[in-house]
Amino acid sequence: MQAVRFHGRGGQGVKTASRILGAAAFLEGFRAQDSPIYGAERRGAPVSAFTRIAKEPIRERGLIAHPNLVVVADASLIQDPAARVLDGIDDCTVLFVNSPLNPDQLRAQTSLPGRLTTLDLTGIALQQFGKRGAISALLGAVAGRLVGLRQESIREAIARELGDLGLAASAIERNQKVALQCYDAVPVMTIEKGAGPALVAAHLHVPTYEPPTRGSARISASANSVLRETGGWRTFRPVLVPDKCNGCWLCFAFCPDGVISMTKDDKPVIDYDHCKGCQICVHECPTEALVAEREKEGGVAWRAK
Repeated sequence: MQAVRFHGRGGQGVKTASRILGAAAFLEGFRAQDSPIYGAERRGAPVSAFTRIAKEPIRERGLIAHPNLVVVADASLIQDPAARVLDGIDDCTVLFVNSPLNPDQLRAQTSLPGRLTTLDLTGIALQQFGKRGAISALLGAVAGRLVGLRQESIREAIARELGDLGLAASAIERNQKVALQCYDAVPVMTIEKGAGPALVAAHLHVPTYEPPTRGSARISASANSVLRETGGWRTFRPVLVPDKCNGCWLCFAFCPDGVISMTKDDKPVIDYDHCKGCQICVHECPTEALVAEREKEGGVAWRAK
């Protein structure tokens, strides 16, 4: 069995990438199983998805503790302990990271275990599609290449899964074209087949609940956003163009996390330590005074504040 674990942020398409990989394997006659885990998280939050591929019936269920391949859609997740990207990785695990850095540069910054390969899927998507968007088809194609699936299967799986999401035929065709370019571009690494170490029972955490009188969220509560900076969830950050701002306060009103404050001159100030990059403010700004800029990598703590 080959066990593939995807890590990404809400909105990047790791759930769909997992389904594309599973569908492509099924088209080639394999047994396939895919499942995501993300709870009620919003855009930008760490999420995971799992795909198992085998010739025989797959009797394992749940998360993949010891993957053969790990696909990371956002390099900032490597430094986020809550994402647990490196759990269960050993020297035989193949690790793919969506990053403009080459493997040597990335390993020098992060000391990653396993056998590392990289490709800048976000940069390719920006160049080919001309805008921000999910990279699910690209992630699925790269994962398919690394586990040894054929291009024809990847193409058909992309058509099926994106078609189910309601994408137009022209958009699906463009996704297929760019995905297969990524399929050809990713450096190939042989994945060792095997189920990995036997799973052991995990210790279950029993949550504590607030009484009904305290049912609303509190920004100062333990483990909430004041104590845990969530700015690292971003792939794109909203940036103000002051000359275009008319002081309408819509960005302040629409921000779901309350990270935008207003100056006495009616200009927005963004708390980048806690802004998750949902881009709702960019979408709602009537004068286009807020624009989305891609975050840059430049060190271990590579998200600029």
